Amino acid sequence: MAVSCRGSRAQLRGSLRTGTADEYSDIDVEWLVPDGGLAGCLASVRATLERVQPVAAVRTAPDCFHSTRKRLLFVRFAEVSLFWRLDLAVREVGAGPCDPADHARDGEWSKPASALANALGAIKAVARGRYDDARGLLSRGCSRIDEIDVSTGSWVEGITRLARAAASREAELATLAEETISLAREELSGREES
Repeated sequence: MAVSCRGSRAQLRGSLRTGTADEYSDIDVEWLVPDGGLAGCLASVRATLERVQPVAAVRTAPDCFHSTRKRLLFVRFAEVSLFWRLDLAVREVGAGPCDPADHARDGEWSKPASALANALGAIKAVARGRYDDARGLLSRGCSRIDEIDVSTGSWVEGITRLARAAASREAELATLAEETISLAREELSGREES
């Protein structure tokens, strides 16, 4: 990344930095860019990442959506486990906290894509034995897309229901929703809500 933006540097964040990552952990990276360099670096980020692995999708998080100093990008690579999303924080060295005015407005950020990310997060939470977290993720995902949150008693069924509801609201999520459902079946078959 530093090669594509003179004076920038990348560093690990989160569990990878602290050495507490597990097989379900996102890849958390912070890309520090020179002040005034955010726009140029954002313009080249996808091409830069494609040199590492084909990129399936890049989404911008709603926080700092309009900031001229920092962004958080969610990157999904093709042919890589859905668990290993790249959460790429790109920020200018002198950037401070985001202002609420920088947040995405209604219609600028995909609520169905966010709900589908909650379904994937629920798989990770159940696999780690964090059942309350999983219930919270499913509930927030349903709320985000105005889906009735009804516990089914089965993690796979709850994740399937949320994933399909998200895809029904945004057709281009259909393939990712089915991949998420397949992953839930692989990882969680036989696990009932506890």
